[in-house]
Amino acid sequence: MQERNTDSATPKVVAWRAILSAFCACLIGVGLARFAYTPLLPALVDAHWFAASAAAYLGAANLAGYLAGAVLGRPIASRVPTVVTLRAMMLIATGTFFACAFPLGFAWFFVWRFAAGLAGGALMVLAAPIVLAHVPAARRGLAGGFIFMGVGAGVAASGTLVPLLLRQGLEQTWLGLGVASLLAVLVGWTGWPTHDAATAQAAHRPRGPQVRTLRALYAEYGLNAAGWVPHMIFLVDFVARGLGQGVAAGSDYWVLFGLGATFGPIVAGHLADRAGFGAALRLAFLLEAVAVAIPAFGLGSAWLIVSSVIVGAFVTGTVPLVLGRIGELLPHHPAEQKAAWSVATVAFAVCQAASAYALSFVFAQSGENYRLLFLIGAAAMVVALAIDLIAVVTATRAPELSNPKISH
Repeated sequence: MQERNTDSATPKVVAWRAILSAFCACLIGVGLARFAYTPLLPALVDAHWFAASAAAYLGAANLAGYLAGAVLGRPIASRVPTVVTLRAMMLIATGTFFACAFPLGFAWFFVWRFAAGLAGGALMVLAAPIVLAHVPAARRGLAGGFIFMGVGAGVAASGTLVPLLLRQGLEQTWLGLGVASLLAVLVGWTGWPTHDAATAQAAHRPRGPQVRTLRALYAEYGLNAAGWVPHMIFLVDFVARGLGQGVAAGSDYWVLFGLGATFGPIVAGHLADRAGFGAALRLAFLLEAVAVAIPAFGLGSAWLIVSSVIVGAFVTGTVPLVLGRIGELLPHHPAEQKAAWSVATVAFAVCQAASAYALSFVFAQSGENYRLLFLIGAAAMVVALAIDLIAVVTATRAPELSNPKISH
């Protein structure tokens, strides 16, 4: 597979085939392997497979696995060819659906939900960078948007498929999701680049203000992940059992969440093109804080629709914004950008897993108080916004940060 001349017709075709493979990886590893569990949670409780608190902890197990995948993805790929690693993780994620069709107890499910998260974390760390390195710089924003649309497509697909499959039973639902994931594996199997793109390796170490700004960005991304947990784990259950509207109604909101997640990266990228990645991130944090808090106030279905769409949009839309912000802070240094993205993904996974377990504990100890969870999530978003504003003021005052390429 030749990628040397990115302006020729053949490499363009190759690049878009690779983008499709990365799209499928995001769809499988995150869109389905993680998010299909959300509309399944109330059904698992109603079918007495697990108690509500145990089912919530299983959702958290997936996020713990995601952390492990984010940490281990690059080390594994340094020892095993990256394409082999990607294909193996896609197969592992797919296999977990078939394993979960057998109700063999909490420990069995914990292992497989953890494995699904591990595969998703590794795919998130590895898939986009290997593909975007083969895409001309002028097209990387659009290409990244399409790649991360895979997450939203998986969410929307799970919200559509799960209610239909549940009519046949829980076992059949898990098997059906496995078949859907396997089809995505087949579509994305052959498109991956067969070699690493050449990148400039200029000697560069981030300066003090850059380091502080990057650390603030890592904290913001982690808090952002924590703020999403109430929607990612509890939204469908909140509608189905908390509001008493049933699994079908809860899945409808999950489809809206998925539609938002599908188009979020494109919208966020367009916003960043106009306002800069830093300003776009701050606006995202503000909108997310409001949207995450909405379910806590019982404002009715219209507002709950708004909440589902906005949070869904930024679950995927924030990813290219953080990638772009890293690019602003470390321009012309691809090696440092890749390392920073890895650290950001680990920070994201750590905070998401920790908050998932913490909120599962709060949920169990508070008598299943859903509204408290959404308020905690909104508070995390407010803190993320505050950290970013402080970082901007600090960086603006630092004489070293006079580089006009860094957008504030």
